[in-house]
Amino acid sequence: MAEVTQEAVEEKVVDALAELGPDRSEITRDATFESLDIDSLDLVEMSQVVDEEFGVQVKGEDAQQLNTVGDAIDFIVARAG
Repeated sequence: MAEVTQEAVEEKVVDALAELGPDRSEITRDATFESLDIDSLDLVEMSQVVDEEFGVQVKGEDAQQLNTVGDAIDFIVARAG
């Protein structure tokens, strides 16, 4: 399992989201998933990557609370810590 730092989580989340379509330059902490055209199925895929990498599960009810990339990063760091 990877070390859980803000930077490591941010890098993994950006990598996972970039695989789903948005340009890396658009993926900022303030970017909403809606603005990146990331839907709920895409979030499930990102969640699988995060679970494999950091051992943090982002369940459906948790995912509904995450509006921005920064929300997701903060959630993962808090849960992994």
